Amino acid sequence: MRYSIATVCLSGTLRQKIEAIAKAGFQGIEIFENDLITCDASVKEIRRMIEDQGLEIVTYQPFRDFEGLPEPYRSKAFDRVERKFDLMAELGTDLLMACSSVHPQALGGIQRAADDFYELGERAKARNMQVAFEALAWGRFVYDYRDSWEIVRRANHENVGLCLDTFHIFSRGVELQTILNIPGDKIFLVQVADAPRLSMDHLSWSRHYRCFPGQGELPLDQFMQNLHATGYNGAFSLEIFNDQFRSGSPENTARDGYRSLVYLNRSSESVTEQQGELLPSIKPPAEIQFIEFAVNQTEKQSLTQLLDTLGFSQVGTHRKKAVEVWRQGAINMVMNLEPDSFAQRYHDQHGVSVCAFGLSCSNVPALEQRAKQLGYQLNYGNPSTDTHGIPAVEGPIGSSLYLVDDSIQPSHWEREFIPQAHEPHAYLQAVDHVALSMSYEEMLHSILLYRSLFAMNPSASVSVSDPGGLVKSQVMQTPDKAVAFTLNSSQAAQTVSNYIASRYAGGGVNHIALRCLDIFAVAKRLQELNTGTMQVTDNYYDDLAARFNLSPELLANLKRYHILYDEDEHGVFFQLYTQLFAGRFCFEIVQCNGYQGFGTPNAQMRVTMQAQELASFNA
Repeated sequence: MRYSIATVCLSGTLRQKIEAIAKAGFQGIEIFENDLITCDASVKEIRRMIEDQGLEIVTYQPFRDFEGLPEPYRSKAFDRVERKFDLMAELGTDLLMACSSVHPQALGGIQRAADDFYELGERAKARNMQVAFEALAWGRFVYDYRDSWEIVRRANHENVGLCLDTFHIFSRGVELQTILNIPGDKIFLVQVADAPRLSMDHLSWSRHYRCFPGQGELPLDQFMQNLHATGYNGAFSLEIFNDQFRSGSPENTARDGYRSLVYLNRSSESVTEQQGELLPSIKPPAEIQFIEFAVNQTEKQSLTQLLDTLGFSQVGTHRKKAVEVWRQGAINMVMNLEPDSFAQRYHDQHGVSVCAFGLSCSNVPALEQRAKQLGYQLNYGNPSTDTHGIPAVEGPIGSSLYLVDDSIQPSHWEREFIPQAHEPHAYLQAVDHVALSMSYEEMLHSILLYRSLFAMNPSASVSVSDPGGLVKSQVMQTPDKAVAFTLNSSQAAQTVSNYIASRYAGGGVNHIALRCLDIFAVAKRLQELNTGTMQVTDNYYDDLAARFNLSPELLANLKRYHILYDEDEHGVFFQLYTQLFAGRFCFEIVQCNGYQGFGTPNAQMRVTMQAQELASFNA
C-alpha cells in the first residue's frame, strides 16, 4: 500500500514540501504543475531531490481542458500533451492526471471524449506513459465519475484509466454503487479528501475547504469498502486544497496527512494484507477523570477559592510535588505548581491554563499501540520524578492527554497523594464537556486526533454569531456522550474565541461545563457567596417567555439567577456561567433533563456577554 500526497497540500517551497513529505513517511508524491513551474531548480535537479528522499512520483498533474475540443484547439491540446510527456520523462514519472474540461469551446458527447482519449492513449503508449482521467465536480460536460468511467470504458485503451477523487464524488452527491462495477486495474489513481458539509459552489468549496480524511463530514468508509472490493492496489493519495494547510507548518500538515491515511485504511475490518496492520480496536474514553491546571501560587489561591464556592474540597496533596487535588462528585481538579515540570513549562508559555486532561481508558496498551501506528508520540514523563506511570499523548495546543488505566490498583490517587479529610458536597456530579478556543489549523489537527486515536465522533459544525464575527464550533464526543470537547475557531480577529486564544498565546480552554442535578441550588449558593456569574439581559427572558411555555415562577427564577434555558424534543436544559477567570476561562454549570444538545441557541448570548466582560477587563 503506497501512501502519497500532492505538493499543493503544503506550504513552502517545492524543496521544503518534498522534505516534509518524506519525513512524514509517505512513499509517493504528486507533483502539482505550479510547484514545478515556480521552482528555480531544473527538472533534473527536482527529480534528484525527490529520489534522494526515497520518494516515487505517483503522477504529474493536472492536465486541463483536453477532451471535446474542436479544431484548432484539439490539435493544440495534443501538442501540449506531447510537451508534458517530454517533461514527465525527464522528471521520472509515467502517469499524467487529466481532469475534465472547463474550456469554453469544449463540446459535449461521451463518444467524442472517448475518441479523444483513445488517441491520447495511443500517444501515451508510444511514450511508455499512462493517463488517469478525473471528473471535476465543476466540469463543463463531465462532472460525474460514472461519465468519466464510461469515457474510459469506451476508449478501451490499456494506457487510459480512471482517477477517482472522493471530493468530486461526494460534493455532487453521486451514488457509490457503480464503483463496484469498475475493474480495479482500470483505476489508475485514487485521491482522497474530506470536507465539511457546506452549501456553496463546487469550485469554491473545493479550493478552500477540503481537509484530510477524518477531519470533515464526508462518509468515506463506504467509498473505501467499495474501492477495496474492486481489487485496486495502487496509490492512495491526498489532494487537499485548504487555506490553513497552505499557510501552516508543512511538517505538521504532512504528519497529519499521513496519519489520516493510516486511519482511513486500517480502521475497517475489510483491511487487506496489502494495506498493513489493522489498528487495534479500542473503546472510547469513559470519562474525563481529571483536569489539570498550570498555576503559580497567587493564581492557585484565587482559582481554588472559586472552586471552593462551587463546592469543591481539597482531598489530597502530592507526596513529593507541589500538586493538589480538589474534588466534588466524580470531578477532579488538579492544581500543579511544581517547578521544572511540564506544567511549569506550559505556564511559562501560556500563563494560567488547563495543561492536561486525564481520560479514563479501558485498554491502555491497545491505545498505546494505536497511537504508535498513527504516529502520535507517547510521553512517559521523567522516570525519576513522574512516578505515576501514566502515558500521555500531546493534545490540542500542546496540552497532555493522559491515558488513565482504572484497572490498576491501587489507583494513582492512592499511590501519589496524601489524602486530606474533607466535608463532601454534592452540588456537582461530573464533567459534562470542555470548550476550547484555537486556530482553525489546530482545530483540524484536534478533530483528527480525537477521531483517529480515541474513536470519538464529530457533530455537524455550526456557526455562532459573536459581536466580533462568526465562530465555527464543532463537538467531538464519545458515542455515549460521556466525554465531549467543543472546539471553537474563528478567522475574525475580534471574536471572543480569538481574543482568548491570543491571551493563551495559541489557544486554550474557554469553559469547563460541570453537570448538576439542581442548578437553582448551585445558583443560590453562588449568589449567597457573592461569586460573580455572567449577567444575562432582560430581553433574553422576554424572548424566552415568547418562545417557550414557561411558568411565571420558573421564568422569574431563571432571571433572578441569570440562568439560560433551552429545550428540545427530548427534554429541557439549564445553564449558567461564572465570570471569566483572569480573562481566560470560566465554569459552566449545566442541568440536562433528557436534553441532547449543548445549548447552542444560547451561545450567542454567552459570547456577547463575555465580549462585554473582556472589554471591561481590559479597560
